[in-house]
Amino acid sequence: MDFNFTEEQQMVRDGLSRLVREQYDWETRRKAIASAQGWRPEVWAQLAELGILGMPFAEADGGFGGGAVDAMVIMEEFGKGLVVEPFVPTVVCAGGFLKHAGTAAQKEEHIGGIVAGSTIFAFAYAEPKGRYDLADLETTAKKDGSGYVLNGHKAVVMGAPWASHLIVTARTGGERRDPKGVSVFIVAKDAAGVTTRDYETVDGRRASDVFFENVSVPAEALIGAEGEGLALIELVTDEAIAALCAEACGAMKVAHAMTVEYSRQRKQFGVPIGSFQVLQHRMVDMYTAYEQSVSLTYLATLRLGSDEVERKKAVSAAKVGVGQAARLIGQEAVQIHGGNGVTDEYAIGHYFKRLTIFDAEFGNVDHHLKRHVALSA
Repeated sequence: MDFNFTEEQQMVRDGLSRLVREQYDWETRRKAIASAQGWRPEVWAQLAELGILGMPFAEADGGFGGGAVDAMVIMEEFGKGLVVEPFVPTVVCAGGFLKHAGTAAQKEEHIGGIVAGSTIFAFAYAEPKGRYDLADLETTAKKDGSGYVLNGHKAVVMGAPWASHLIVTARTGGERRDPKGVSVFIVAKDAAGVTTRDYETVDGRRASDVFFENVSVPAEALIGAEGEGLALIELVTDEAIAALCAEACGAMKVAHAMTVEYSRQRKQFGVPIGSFQVLQHRMVDMYTAYEQSVSLTYLATLRLGSDEVERKKAVSAAKVGVGQAARLIGQEAVQIHGGNGVTDEYAIGHYFKRLTIFDAEFGNVDHHLKRHVALSA
């Protein structure tokens, strides 16, 4: 199997690496996430201009003909700089729904805006009582003439403060947790009846709790078949998990490199702490965990096109392995940095926060370990 990247993918990596290095330095990021907006719209515009937002879309849809591997390359570079711009909610999640099940009219209406950077999506799927069960929905969408009326509450909708549109999962039939009866809708965030409570997350991003009170949407807002959306949601969330694993790998690589560099500079008893064998062993463990995570991420990304069981097993294996590695590397990095590791002025603490939050997104280690075991039975 050829694991080499294409010339185009390498060019994307080099261009993004340069952008992150030159325009997403640590102090600039700190100021951006502390601002009222919480991000830099000009960076989003640059990503659109460079073609990054259109990379995973087919040329027929106005994109550049890339796929999951291209998204992986992009996300790894984003992870290195702790980029907060909403690439996963907009391009991977919303783009995934549109690519896999969107009508020609839906693609024409939304993909062009995503590629241009003018349309920003957030994926409203999680609910306060739902844990990680994608079918555990109290949000409902009831038929009203030719359209639907949505009522419910979505929690921790990443990127929602910046979004113009939402992808919303809702129950159109069946009982709570039934696999059948789950549907997916496109909802304008400024639609009547949509309200949000915005806040900053622990890792410096922005999210919202979103409330729907008698929100009317037309029949054209439905993505895919009514009541048959669960398999589609699982596919898109698996693609999002693979992308987030790549982001975590980028963050882990930088966290390890920063820790090694710090150990060479910080002195104790008159010598660099990096000369202590016990710390050398811990940093080797960090590097080993990182390399294993890269391999698991590659496998999950390549298996996204496989049959459902193989795809889910590979993605869950990656989420477990990368989640465990993220915790190990984040904690070791902070401990080796000592007191400096928990100060806001040092970047390493922010890498630790991002790697810690990664575990909770789209199912934690325990959830995916159970899913992998169930699929392997």
